[in-house]
Parts: sequence; C-alpha cells; structure tokens
Amino acid sequence: MTSEFNTAETLDVKGESCPMPVVKTKSAIDDLDAGEVLEVLATDPGSMSDIDGWAAGTEGVELLGQKEGDDVYRHYVRRTE
Repeated sequence: MTSEFNTAETLDVKGESCPMPVVKTKSAIDDLDAGEVLEVLATDPGSMSDIDGWAAGTEGVELLGQKEGDDVYRHYVRRTE
C-alpha cells in the first residue's frame, strides 16, 4: 500500500503499547533530514492521540496525517528542521 506521502523511512511498532510508539518515533525522526517523512505503523489505538499530541508539542516535527485500517494505524510525520 502506497501513501500520498513520499516517505523516507517506515517504522514498525506494531504490537507495542504506550509509550513505545512515541519513544521510537522520536528516535527515528531524529535520524531523518529536514523535509523527510517518517511512516509509523502501530497497532495501539492510543497511538493516534499519543503521536498527535507528541507532534503538536514538539518543535521541528509536523504530523501530516493519520490513517486507520486493518487494525493498523499509520502515522506520517515530517521533520521540519
């Protein structure tokens, strides 16, 4: 499944629960260059609000979108600086 976002990396945190999806997302986004997009695949329903809240409160990242489907939550986060 391709997305409308040109993702540089995909982070698979399926099967992990809070706070690990956010912790690993932060670590992975730190490895990207400005403008690159990270796709995060999670199975924790809480990741929808957790990653949204983390991105909103974190400078240098932007949440581009989130999708829910087939028991997998997809998050698209861009590093902005």
